[in-house]
Amino acid sequence: MSTSPNVLISGFGIAASVYASTLLRAYPNATITIVERDPEMRLTGASVDIRSSAVEIIKWMGCESEIRDKTTKEEGVEMVDENGKSFAKLMATGNSEVQSITSEYEIFRGDLARIFIRPIKDKVNMIFNETVESYVQDEDSVTVTFANSQEVKSYDLLVAADGLGSRIRGMMLGTKPSEQVHDEGAYASFFVIEKDLLNGSKLAQWYSTTGGRAIFLRPDPDPRGRTRGHFMNTAWASDVEGRAKINAALRGGNETYMQYVEKEFANVGWLAPEVLKAMRETTDFYCSKFAQVRSPRIQDGRVVLLGDAGFACPGIGTSLAIMGGHVLAGELLLHNNDVKSATKAYEELMLPFAKAQQSTMGDYAMQVLNPQTAWGLWIRNTILWALTKFKVDKIGVWVAGKLGVKEPRLRMPDYPWPALKAE
Repeated sequence: MSTSPNVLISGFGIAASVYASTLLRAYPNATITIVERDPEMRLTGASVDIRSSAVEIIKWMGCESEIRDKTTKEEGVEMVDENGKSFAKLMATGNSEVQSITSEYEIFRGDLARIFIRPIKDKVNMIFNETVESYVQDEDSVTVTFANSQEVKSYDLLVAADGLGSRIRGMMLGTKPSEQVHDEGAYASFFVIEKDLLNGSKLAQWYSTTGGRAIFLRPDPDPRGRTRGHFMNTAWASDVEGRAKINAALRGGNETYMQYVEKEFANVGWLAPEVLKAMRETTDFYCSKFAQVRSPRIQDGRVVLLGDAGFACPGIGTSLAIMGGHVLAGELLLHNNDVKSATKAYEELMLPFAKAQQSTMGDYAMQVLNPQTAWGLWIRNTILWALTKFKVDKIGVWVAGKLGVKEPRLRMPDYPWPALKAE
């Protein structure tokens, strides 16, 4: 058994970078190769947050202060009507144990990725414009054939961190990757607006209209004065035609999706014209669906699924990716680099926890927050107004704090991490 693992990671995002960093803590001489299908790191996307046991992990990694420095500084979410008038404010709690819509660690995906990648970029072998075409594993190794170079190489472990549509997941399970994807019926686009549409406010603004449509503006800490814009669409599961239409636009790429958004939001009021114009002018556009990956397994011996590839879950997906990377490296250390024992233990720990975070409640939450009808909007707005007017939300957080209520935690073993060496 090699004392220094030779690992291939497919996909270079949050999960991959946390895992690589943590594995190098466990095994400083580990050989890590990361292949990424894009020509460079994708450092775009929406803001993400850090919750549950992932908070403890970033503290352990020593990067909590840097993450806090790079947060969006968002103080909460302000609900507005078609005239821009505020009727409810959902503030950040100031408590990392019980967080609101706005996390204590609200940070843009690209900024978080840079923080995780920086310490390892000179310690791993990065290959862009490449993917895994196929693999075969035996008792001692997994042999991979690469799609573009057609090279064939062997590794101790293949880690699939290749996202929602993971091809490696499909190979591992012998199915189409789409069979494990549960569509929550919410679809969003994210882009940078080169203007401060919030006029210096640190409150995000959320405007909803009929048809499950919403415009979301979030503050950007960039000193040039920018805003992050989002268009969101939701559709009930019974709206088969509506979902098919949105999914077709997503498959068509950025231009097709922009055209869809322009049609859907042409006459919805508020700042829609200005936000649509900014969408067309941005150089940083990304669109995706809100979906869960409900995989029955996340390992097969020397092949393992990590992050969204194995257990995507909107709302806590980034945190699950951080936890998964930490646990997978920890189990390899705990099992003295016995790969098969480690991946089995990883699955036994991570899969039940991830599944507990996944439910159809996520679907309903998106529908409730983005109603289809004017009547539904009135009910939602009235409830939100009452909750914040009478401070029910703040009282609830205070009570939770007094009772010691915390977000669900992953119970991890006490991994025997080596002491950090001075740089």
